[in-house]
Amino acid sequence: MSRRRKKQEEHVNLERWLVSYADFITLLFAFFVVMYAISSVNEGKYRVLSDTLNEVFKSRPTSPTPVEFDNALKDQPAISNKQDFIDLPIPGNDNNLTPADNPSLDIISDKISQAVQPLIDDDLIKIKKTDFWLEIDIKSSILFKSGTAILSEDAEDILASIAAQIKDYPNDVQVEGFTDNVPIKTKNFPSNWELSSARAASVVHLFEEEGVDPKHMQAIGYGEYKPIAENNTAEGRNANRRVNLVILGQGDRRRIMQKRIQSLKQEPETTPEETQQPFNPVFDIQ
Repeated sequence: MSRRRKKQEEHVNLERWLVSYADFITLLFAFFVVMYAISSVNEGKYRVLSDTLNEVFKSRPTSPTPVEFDNALKDQPAISNKQDFIDLPIPGNDNNLTPADNPSLDIISDKISQAVQPLIDDDLIKIKKTDFWLEIDIKSSILFKSGTAILSEDAEDILASIAAQIKDYPNDVQVEGFTDNVPIKTKNFPSNWELSSARAASVVHLFEEEGVDPKHMQAIGYGEYKPIAENNTAEGRNANRRVNLVILGQGDRRRIMQKRIQSLKQEPETTPEETQQPFNPVFDIQ
């Protein structure tokens, strides 16, 4: 009998995974090569560019007379570090302001003087005339009660007589309110600023009712900061509590106003009698 050979079993290949692994590694290698090629600097191209620029700058100039930049500004005037300014005259410091022809100020001054002559005699109203404005200084004691901005009946009559003399003239009128340095703090007037402004506004309102053109009027409050006397005496504080009517003359209004402000900056003079009396605000009256 023939001996049967046993059929050999087929060998199972256990290393087939290496094929897939090798393909993956190859693709991964190709990926990193491409990334490296993209990110690496092409030194050859930069070398070519560098050589080209060197040849351009080292070549002979095409112009027969090349410009030397080191000497280009040699013939130019030197630049000074000092800044140039244009000196313009400041109106506030102009002492040569020519007064305008203001005959109306003389007429208004005479009319007001005749209307309030008794108060002028009692030193309750002062009239000062300059080349640029007419100033009527009225003591606040004849206009307002202490701590209020309501005009008294006598004050209304006085101001009405003044308004009648100026309403027919085109001159600008500014009403200035002043106080002493005694502090005030009420519901209506937290400080002397509000008090002085309210008193000036009260006069402006009355003038408007009496026919003065409101377009030609201003209400200004200076508070305690423009005194004409020292505040350490009752007489000085009484002088500082005042309302001024300033009738401006014709001319450059802005420059006239600046001269007016300069006149208010003058420091009050102190007399020996004033310095001897102590300042007691408790018994003083606004």
